[in-house]
Amino acid sequence: MLADRLTGLFMVVLGALAAWGGSRLPPVPGQQIGPEVFPMVVGIGLVLCGALIALGVGHQFEEEAEADLAKITSEFEADQGLSHQDMPLWRQAFVLVPPLLLVFYYLAVDRIGFLPTAAVIVFCASLALGGRVRLALPMAIAAPLFVNMIFVKLLRVPLPSGFLPLPWIGLP
Repeated sequence: MLADRLTGLFMVVLGALAAWGGSRLPPVPGQQIGPEVFPMVVGIGLVLCGALIALGVGHQFEEEAEADLAKITSEFEADQGLSHQDMPLWRQAFVLVPPLLLVFYYLAVDRIGFLPTAAVIVFCASLALGGRVRLALPMAIAAPLFVNMIFVKLLRVPLPSGFLPLPWIGLP
């Protein structure tokens, strides 16, 4: 319970900083919604979620779910003769996939551009979460195009084009 309080308070502080930082962004002349809106909405959401976690809202449901999962897992391990220590190391390493993909994005997006970087991230994340190649590949093509279109056309925030610029998605 102490870990939940600390995590929740950390999220509250992080959300407050994001909202404060967003509020300090200059408005875009002629637009009602500027670049400050997105960080403020995310920050307020983090504050609310962090406060709920810190206050322990929903903790009872979590305990029930963990008890159900432990029961199912112990039955499965008894049937299969498996334990957590028997899990292959490569299977345990999947927890490192999201942070590694974020580091990859940080290092690659300016050099190769948003579209190829996001395509690699979506493809790798899909496979890591158990998706099949025949579904991960179209998703890796469509999702970055959709996100790029939202940022460029709706939010008017250009993303790095790298070596794959799309002239039909450029700013109006």
